[in-house]
Amino acid sequence: MTRRLPAADPDDRELRLACGAALLNLRLALDHEQVHPVVTIPPDGDDRPTLLAEVRAGQRGSPSTASEQLYRMIDRRHTARAPFRERPVPAELRHEMIQAVQQEGCWLHVVGRGELGQLEGLVHRAHRVQMADRRFREELERWTGRGLEDPEGVPAAAAGPAPEPQDRWVVRDFSAGRARRRDPGHDFETQPLLAVVSSQDSGPGAEVRAGEALQRMLLTATAGGLVASPLSQVIEVSETRQELAGLLGGGWNPHAVVRIGFGTPGPPSPRRSTEDVVDVRTSSPAP
Repeated sequence: MTRRLPAADPDDRELRLACGAALLNLRLALDHEQVHPVVTIPPDGDDRPTLLAEVRAGQRGSPSTASEQLYRMIDRRHTARAPFRERPVPAELRHEMIQAVQQEGCWLHVVGRGELGQLEGLVHRAHRVQMADRRFREELERWTGRGLEDPEGVPAAAAGPAPEPQDRWVVRDFSAGRARRRDPGHDFETQPLLAVVSSQDSGPGAEVRAGEALQRMLLTATAGGLVASPLSQVIEVSETRQELAGLLGGGWNPHAVVRIGFGTPGPPSPRRSTEDVVDVRTSSPAP
């Protein structure tokens, strides 16, 4: 829990979302090793609050072609914070991403043209709320603009260009003020594909499952030649998150807003070592 973001993510929603994404990667890796993963997500209110999921080895068997394809995408998927090309995402790829999210029991709402103005207003309002908070600004600066040798945070090389006043969707500076201004004529795309990962239920378990759905969607997008980046501020500010839920309707709870399109993947962010994130324990079988 030392990597919590108390200003941006005080309820640990995005932390559990990230853990869910890692869980999906683990499932794909076990499938690749011909071990069927058996996953149990404890009910909300469990007396082990830091236990988000239990993964046990099931029967052995060859992975499906689809599972192997997504496994190969894990190392290729990188957040793209640079402008996308002005090229629409084909309906076939949209359908594949919707199916990927549904496979994990969630829903992918593709934002329609008539909803873009409302969502844009929510993005900019959430950004203003956060930037008016000194704690948030300090936290953002602390975790962004880092060097490639740093195993945590967002390196300046992966931050993308500095946001400018005319930008509709990309408004957060991940470079801690170090990004260079982009060349004239290299503005962000005017109409990216915007999608919202949501679920009917809420709470810690729902957030873990939504993280699995988000990662399956992102890997599916990568396999289709797409890149993506999150618009996190709408989810992080409670008022705009609630308004987004109203925009979705139908009792859907939004977990992530994603900008998707054709572009160049960002450089890989450094990762912590396996020893830092995996605790291997052995135990004797019960008598």
